[in-house]
This record gives sequence, C-alpha cells and structure tokens, in this order.
Amino acid sequence: MKYFAGLDVSLEETAICVVDESGRIVKEGRAASEPRALYEALRKIDLPLERIGLEACSLTAWLYDGIRAEGLLAICIETRQANAAMKTMPNKTDRNDARALTQIMRTGWYRQVHVKSQQCRLWRSLLVARRTVLNEMRTIENVVRTILREAGIKLGTPGRAAFAHRVRELIGADKVIMALVEPLLAIVATMLREFGRLTEQGFNIARKEQVCRRLMSVPGVGPITALGFRAAVDQPDRFRRSRDVGAHLGLTPARYQSGETDIRAR
Repeated sequence: MKYFAGLDVSLEETAICVVDESGRIVKEGRAASEPRALYEALRKIDLPLERIGLEACSLTAWLYDGIRAEGLLAICIETRQANAAMKTMPNKTDRNDARALTQIMRTGWYRQVHVKSQQCRLWRSLLVARRTVLNEMRTIENVVRTILREAGIKLGTPGRAAFAHRVRELIGADKVIMALVEPLLAIVATMLREFGRLTEQGFNIARKEQVCRRLMSVPGVGPITALGFRAAVDQPDRFRRSRDVGAHLGLTPARYQSGETDIRAR
C-alpha cells in the first residue's frame, strides 16, 4: 500500500494530511513549522510515504531542505496549481488545504518547482538587499530634489558622492530648508556607506565563483550581473535547452505566424 502526505505550511503551524493510494484519509494532524518538528510528526505516523507535497511559499525552501535531509521525499509544487486544487474544497481551511495537497500527490497531477540551493538563495538575498538600499536611497534623493525645487533651487545632476556637498552648497544660509534636508542627507550618507559594503560583498563572491568569472569575460557583464544570473539559474542541467533559460527569465522571443509563415525571432 502506498501513502501520500500533504503539508499546508503557515508561519507558526503546519497542517498534515496522509492518504492511501485509494484516496482514503489515514492520518491528520498539526506540527510546528520547523523541519525537525515536521520530520518527527511524519515519523510518528509510521507509514511508508511515497511523496510529501508542499506548496511554494517563503518557508518552503527551508522546510524542503530539512525534510529531505532526513531522507524523506519532499516535493515543492507550483502555487497556482495548488491553489486550483484547493478551490475544489467547500471551505478554505488549513485542514482542507492539506487534504487538497495530499490528493495532488496521490494523483501525480502536479508540476514540481525547482528549489534553489541554499547558496544561491543567500546570493539572491544579498542582491535583493543591495537593490532595496539603492531604491530607497534614490527615493530619498528625489525627496531632497523636490524640497529644493519648491524653494526655487535647481540641483542639477551631481554624482552620488558629491550629492550632499552640492545640496549644502546651494542651500547656503537658509536654515529653514537646511533643517528639512539635513536629516535626509544623514540618512543618504548612511545608506551610501552600507550600499558600498553590500556591493563589495557581491564583488568578492563574484571574483571567487568560477562561473561568475567566466560570465564576466563577456563584454558589458560586471560582477553584480554575473552573480545575479548565477543565482537565478542555479543548476544549468535542469534546462533541456539553452534557449529555455531565456524563457525562464521572462525573455521570450518574438514570433510571427500566419498561414504557412512561421518566423521565430532570436
């Protein structure tokens, strides 16, 4: 007899459902959303689990790694597909969601999502943190520009390093405007310093990573771009063809098809 499990993951607790190959519910329960706690809960069920399904979410990668490290076959499934199955339930509850995930595992009608390695997830987090600091810094700089413009002061286009000095120079002895702008300039200075640190971390990783060094040999590709591509692709062998990588990143080629004509752009 084969058995299948579905885990509906929430921030604090995870609903667990186990069915046999006929679809009959065998066990149900709850456990803390921790890899070890889930493993212990599944182990206590004491049934040979064929597949264990989780819906893709922010905790999935961490739980997926932990469950598979214990020797269990965890499978991460695509969110939209899981949501379609959950809509068949009469009521939206964690218990019913776990039941829907279990039935997906039993029938095999699912699309498995690739869970990136922990290293690539950390690289991506670094790049997201760097981009967030950069975007917020630009937002504050634009606020400063707006304040100056409303006072009739035209800032121009100074470089980021000279931004604060140029602002103070143009404001001069206007204490009212300076009182508004000075706190923002202090924030920008701090963010600029931390942005530099995050950028340096990215540079150091790219210099040590062989694939990134190879990518940087392409004209116009720098350390941050190379690291971003490396983190996005993770394992190249999961793509059947090289052109599939572009589609995975949202860069689909243009196509013109009419009658006997079918032109695919590169």
